[in-house]
Amino acid sequence: WGSKDSESCPSKLSPETFLAFHISALDKLTKDTYHVRFALPGNSQLSLHPGQHLILRGIVDDLEIQRAYTPISPANAKGYFEVLIKCYQTGLMSRCVKSWRVGDTAFWRGPFGNFFYKPNQYGELLMLAAGTGLAPMVPILQSITDNADDETFVTLVCCFKTFESIYLKTFLQEQACFWNVRTFFILSQEKSPEQLPWSYREKTHFGHLDQDLIEELVSQCRRKPFALVCGSPKFTEDMAKCLLCAGLTKDSYFLF
Repeated sequence: WGSKDSESCPSKLSPETFLAFHISALDKLTKDTYHVRFALPGNSQLSLHPGQHLILRGIVDDLEIQRAYTPISPANAKGYFEVLIKCYQTGLMSRCVKSWRVGDTAFWRGPFGNFFYKPNQYGELLMLAAGTGLAPMVPILQSITDNADDETFVTLVCCFKTFESIYLKTFLQEQACFWNVRTFFILSQEKSPEQLPWSYREKTHFGHLDQDLIEELVSQCRRKPFALVCGSPKFTEDMAKCLLCAGLTKDSYFLF
């Protein structure tokens, strides 16, 4: 092996076989959400398309479980990849994740997912994300703002319970500075704008993402939108209905 080869070789990720990856960093973002970084050998890359996901394997009480997660690291990140994982009180995989420490090994296979983002493919992306549903949006958004030739407009709508529970605030603030990106927040358990920092008051709605709001967002899009939706099954189903009622066709949205 020459050093040149090993530098650029993609990790030998495979959809069929689980591979071991070491945990190199672990941050608790909120009381139930972890931001985990996994090391890739040398300077290698995962070679995922932005928005594709991986399957994580866990063993709990001799039972094998598998769950899908979308890396939030840039698609071209070298030497690592990162995921957001939300833990649930009764979740089996959550028990595995809560026991993780830096240096531990986790087993992944992939990539999966048939949404392939190509630069300038759509005039505007309307991203509707609830909670960790933000994950597939992050690498797609990053690939757009990293590429000076990609002039796609992005309207990103993030649904969370409280201001405190919003993930990746710094990243989202940085992205919103780009000329082609707008961010909105929908907070279901906050009532008063006075509780929010100034920079959020203009772009935060209270309550839920409903039909009226979807119609308003679609009408404010600067070009014909293509919508990306990710969240709980119920959120995804509700959003699909709202988008159809707002005049989008079945081929102008993708449900993760």
